Amino acid sequence: MNKYLTDIMENDKEFQEIIYPLITNETVLQMKNFRQHYETSCFDHCYMASYYCFLIAKKYNLDYKSITRAAMLHDLFLYDWRKKQPDRKGLHAFTHGKIAYENACKIFDLNEKEKDIIIKHMWPVTPQFPKYIEGFILTFVDKYCAMSETFEVLKSRLFMRKAFRYAYLFLSLLIIKV
Repeated sequence: MNKYLTDIMENDKEFQEIIYPLITNETVLQMKNFRQHYETSCFDHCYMASYYCFLIAKKYNLDYKSITRAAMLHDLFLYDWRKKQPDRKGLHAFTHGKIAYENACKIFDLNEKEKDIIIKHMWPVTPQFPKYIEGFILTFVDKYCAMSETFEVLKSRLFMRKAFRYAYLFLSLLIIKV
């Protein structure tokens, strides 16, 4: 996660007050053990999405508390989605919203808006239309975060390939000169 942005999030007192009861919960902390996109954990992905949702909803005078909480819990599925799970039916993209919703409801007292946001955050992959504008915001922020996390890894891998290519070229020139 971007260190600069992490510092900003950690120093935003209002954001931290909303999210603190969630990010200190033992079950939510388990999200750190599961990768979401490349090197990003589910926890970090949700934390980042939660902050972006908080900023957007606050700017437009929406229910920023509900969307912040829902965004932090939207991927509370606690399994490696890349591996087949014998007890899980259906593809992860279609089912994890409901699983996250069920897990979150077991731990936290969620309002109707938070429940709707979590269960429908994968629209349009899942056919249910979000009932609230905050649900659409998380849907788009989630995709943005996923693309950003993927792009960062691909960018670093591309840079490494170029660096190795130039290192080989430099080494070849040294060998030829000797």
